Amino acid sequence: MNAPTTFDDRARTYEIRTYGCQMNVHDSERLAGLLEDAGYARADEGATPDVVVFNTCAVRENADNRLYGNLGHLRPVKESHDGMQIAVGGCLAQKDRDTIVDRAPWVDVVFGTHNIGSLPVLLERARVQREAQVEIKESLEAFPSTLPTRRESPYAAWVSISVGCNNTCTFCIVPSLRGKETDRRPGEILAEVEALVAEGVLEITLLGQNVNSYGAEFGDRSAFAGLLRACGEVKGLERVRFTSPHPRDFTDDVIAAMAETPNVMPSLHMPLQSGSDRVLKAMRRSYRQERYLGIIERVRAAIPDAAITTDIIVGFPGETDEDFEQTLHVVREARFSGAFTFQYSKRPGTPAATMDGQVSKEVVRERYDRLVALQEEISWAENKKQVGRTLEVLVAEGEGRKDDRTHRMSGRAPDNRLVHFTAEETARPGDVVTVDVTYAAPHHLVADGPVRHVRRTPAGDAWERRVAEPAKGVSLGMPTIGRPKETPTAPSCR
Repeated sequence: MNAPTTFDDRARTYEIRTYGCQMNVHDSERLAGLLEDAGYARADEGATPDVVVFNTCAVRENADNRLYGNLGHLRPVKESHDGMQIAVGGCLAQKDRDTIVDRAPWVDVVFGTHNIGSLPVLLERARVQREAQVEIKESLEAFPSTLPTRRESPYAAWVSISVGCNNTCTFCIVPSLRGKETDRRPGEILAEVEALVAEGVLEITLLGQNVNSYGAEFGDRSAFAGLLRACGEVKGLERVRFTSPHPRDFTDDVIAAMAETPNVMPSLHMPLQSGSDRVLKAMRRSYRQERYLGIIERVRAAIPDAAITTDIIVGFPGETDEDFEQTLHVVREARFSGAFTFQYSKRPGTPAATMDGQVSKEVVRERYDRLVALQEEISWAENKKQVGRTLEVLVAEGEGRKDDRTHRMSGRAPDNRLVHFTAEETARPGDVVTVDVTYAAPHHLVADGPVRHVRRTPAGDAWERRVAEPAKGVSLGMPTIGRPKETPTAPSCR
């Protein structure tokens, strides 16, 4: 496609606003790559872009209000900016379809989760025909990893191994929006990993809606463990992570692969959702408390330093005080390093939305506060055990919001804990520093002594090359661990 132009024949600019899970973040990298491949340029920070793309999430209760509020704010901007276009994609677009244009007729393009590759064509069609283009596909057009990509990080990358989900959790609308699970072939995945490492990437995260059911489509139950081991053979790949697994499919061969593959990091995100067997059954989560805690026990036996995080929903329909106490029991037993905690809220189109026994908001909030307080206490205690340890930290960009003020830099330890350390001018994002932990807070560690060692890496070199073209135009709405600024009101899609 020829480069899009405006009346002054300059390249049109774009901005992508992303909400929701890691799948959406990765999709936004694809959308950025598609637009740049079609001749668009990323908008400078603070400038009014020619195209604004909303990559939406349908899981959270306020997703609709947030989208339409932002669209409303953009309406006068569009009216005063000749030729500006607005596109809406992602899960909410897949769900609401024509409703978006009915409620916000100034939107130019609506596209779904299965046809993100259509965005440049739809924008051009809307511009030429001067009318909204709505195109929603019911099945995947092309695996996202076959599309052009503009990655946000030159040193860490998502690698999608599957899309869609075969589960039927009663609180989750995602399977109906992203479809049945589709797996990539191992050779394709490893080829992408090797290409990323050749570009300087040091860390990859294998990504799937239910990542450890990988292989179900082609009948190989050991495929995920095999993929982890194969990643261990990629020269130059230092860190491998994955998200998110499902306890139902978490088998001992995966634990063995994690423990025996040196570059697979000692971190695990294992969604719990509830500690009550009765609630888990109502959720259609095909495991029970005993199995869940058994997995945690086996992981800790094989990988003693593993940091384990989780997802928990409070106030699912029918949840009693005793059910909630069972959740607190699992939290105490598992001793998670962190948790994404959610207050249940109805999502239209899910079985749970019409279940009897909806729990009052007041009760949900009280339980939620108790859960967060307990998890904060455990997180802090577990982090205090790190004080005095020497860690290798992958220097990151933008992880420490107070770094300028505190004269620190930030990065991630092998177990994915966030570490703030004394600024070292020779260290670049993508390099690896060796530091001694001097202080622990519930959600981060501090290493305020001198940096022991800075190891310059190809990832740091890649970051230096990127500096000439700073990453702009994609804003990521990723969640954080612990008590959020605004209380989440719906479960994650895992």
